[in-house]
Amino acid sequence: MRPVRLSYPGRGRWLVQNSPADRVPSHGTSLFALDHAIDLVPVDDRGRTAPVRLRSLVAPEPPEAFPGFGRELPAPLDGEVVAAHDGEPDHPAHRGLPAVGYALTQRRRLADGWVGLAGNHVILRVTAPRPLAEDGAPDDLGDAGASGDVRAVHLALCHLRRGSIAVRPGQRVATGERLAACGNSGNSTEPHLHLQAMTAADPSAARPVAITLPGGLPRSGEILDMP
Repeated sequence: MRPVRLSYPGRGRWLVQNSPADRVPSHGTSLFALDHAIDLVPVDDRGRTAPVRLRSLVAPEPPEAFPGFGRELPAPLDGEVVAAHDGEPDHPAHRGLPAVGYALTQRRRLADGWVGLAGNHVILRVTAPRPLAEDGAPDDLGDAGASGDVRAVHLALCHLRRGSIAVRPGQRVATGERLAACGNSGNSTEPHLHLQAMTAADPSAARPVAITLPGGLPRSGEILDMP
């Protein structure tokens, strides 16, 4: 299946984690169309996130201590905003022993549904070339708004900083236009961007769609420099 080609969804240097280039489903589950999702962690010029100190191993840390907290997130394609959820807090980051305790509470966030996992988020409806099935006929990915050689695809950008969302539902955005800022809301151990594509705006009813970035789909551990 042909992946949706995106422009970079950030600025500066980012560390790739949970990449579908390494495994699918990339996050270990197919819930909420997560199969081809990717995580991008903002890092400094040396490719590092916040320094790990003794306190990091035993206590939660403020998200402001991390180099990419608040970093600008541009639209990776032209599209229309279909959802923009704000108001969820940017909670402390969890590394070391705090990460273990945080993982034990994941079931509680899962019980809160999509918002409990995604936190503050924006969903864009974009159009992309329609892939062909093995028999040469167009597949059925996308919704009723797609026709001909294009399909409707929905992009979700998650864990956004509270109060940073600069768009509203129904608004048209251009590639590179500011959407929000990187945060630590929802199911997140440290500030990062969770990015995924799907066939519908409702992740509980959608199917996953593969994506790729300029230069191809990176593997976990790679560093991306986004202009």
